[in-house]
Amino acid sequence: MTIKEEIERKLKEVTGLETGFSVEVPDKKATDADYATNIAFALARSEKRSPREAANEFADSFRRSPIDAVDRIGVSENGFINFWVSKKSLQREIGEIIKAGMKYGSSRSVKGRVQVEFISANPTGPLTLANGRGGFYGTALSNVLAFAGADVEREYYVNDSGNQVLTLGRSILAALGFIESSEEFYQGEYVKEWAGRNRAFVERHRENPEAVGERAADDFLEGIKHVIEKKSGIHFDRYTSERSVRKKKLPEKALRLLRKSGKVYERDGAVWLKTTDFSDDKDRVLLTKDNLPTYFLVDAGHYLETKKRGFDWKINVLGPDHYGYVRRIQAVADILKFKRSDVVITQAILIKKGEEFVKMSKRKGTFVTFEDLVDEVGVDVAKFFFLAVGANSHIDFDLDLAKERSSKNPVFYAEYALVRAKKILAKAGVPVKAKTQDLSALGSVAERELMVRLAFFPDVVAESARDYEVHRLTRYLMGAVKSFHNFYEEEKVIGSERERPKLALVAASAIVFENAFRLLGIVPPEEM
Repeated sequence: MTIKEEIERKLKEVTGLETGFSVEVPDKKATDADYATNIAFALARSEKRSPREAANEFADSFRRSPIDAVDRIGVSENGFINFWVSKKSLQREIGEIIKAGMKYGSSRSVKGRVQVEFISANPTGPLTLANGRGGFYGTALSNVLAFAGADVEREYYVNDSGNQVLTLGRSILAALGFIESSEEFYQGEYVKEWAGRNRAFVERHRENPEAVGERAADDFLEGIKHVIEKKSGIHFDRYTSERSVRKKKLPEKALRLLRKSGKVYERDGAVWLKTTDFSDDKDRVLLTKDNLPTYFLVDAGHYLETKKRGFDWKINVLGPDHYGYVRRIQAVADILKFKRSDVVITQAILIKKGEEFVKMSKRKGTFVTFEDLVDEVGVDVAKFFFLAVGANSHIDFDLDLAKERSSKNPVFYAEYALVRAKKILAKAGVPVKAKTQDLSALGSVAERELMVRLAFFPDVVAESARDYEVHRLTRYLMGAVKSFHNFYEEEKVIGSERERPKLALVAASAIVFENAFRLLGIVPPEEM
């Protein structure tokens, strides 16, 4: 049980409340407390009195029956109740970190098999920045969920069939002059380059643009796999082909199940799903007038396959142009009886060079690719910058800052803390073991601040697993490494009177930093 969980348990015991309040790390500008709770506001509402009055009464009850985790308790002017963690509890937590090692922060709090689908870009060209953002986010989210106990599968759903592949084939034919060009076609240099390399094949299949598009899509997918797996450290357990979904007749099987729900009807010669019953703004077509399955129905077939493979929980990470997709696919998930289905929409990324923003368009071929960015700034920097902002917020990616090789760059500032900690331990040459350390000597201002920061880590992981806000990890890491750098500047370690307990604190810091980086999908350097 974490320190925060101990406080939460005590709050429930004293007040009898199970919900309606939270325990958070307060704004340090307002108080130097370690934790704060708004429970007095819930008590005040139910008992019809002021929050401060309720807070003072609770504080008195808490003091009469304290817990080891809390050293003291106070009430702010506005009624928030503040807690300061006990020295003994913090020292014990450092020992727990060293004992748990790479498992520190892990738990069994999240149960079940969950499939996380992300990137899933059409293989019609290079990956965009939005695709890359989804890749880094999906990876970090999968890591967090697995660390919290879930059985996670990472899936890339390959849209290698349908209209976008047909358009790709026609774009290639137009690039070679076999058909007239159109504004709707893909215009990038990559189309012309592929067409030139495969001219003989294209000429043999000039009457079959779909075959040309499928061949190109297969090649582009291999390029995509190289960028995400080799260059970006993004791993997938499964690649699912839309073509295979169609060949297995899964859209037809899904349609039969959807009909049984009573939510399917016919209108104007088409077949519709009544998604408005699931808060959609309008009903959606499943079969066109020509009796052809829509992308929506094909996606329903894909969801059916996921369900048949034993996943009752699915998370779909999509780009900023997919808001209209959310309600309709949630309707399908409900009808197919998924226990849980979530859609995360990531926002756009703008590349900023100085004071100017780069204009981008994939179809016109005037865009910075994800691979370009990774090559330009490095994969660790790209990951950290992308994951430093919540998925529901857009990113102004400062290219100049990203290329800065100094402590101004948050990635290097964070990585240097881990490198510095490891160097201290290597120089000491003494193995640090939890059971042999007398940690009671730890307690200076800088040491306490660092211990508190390290103790926050399990809660950061648990909260990120609950609400999918994985940027909480990067923000946590920046605060923790700042405390470590301050500790290093304030406290001599090797050769000091309290060398052994300080080394234990350094070792605990290295463990937490490494675990945080690992969840973010970042492999820090050994030297800087």
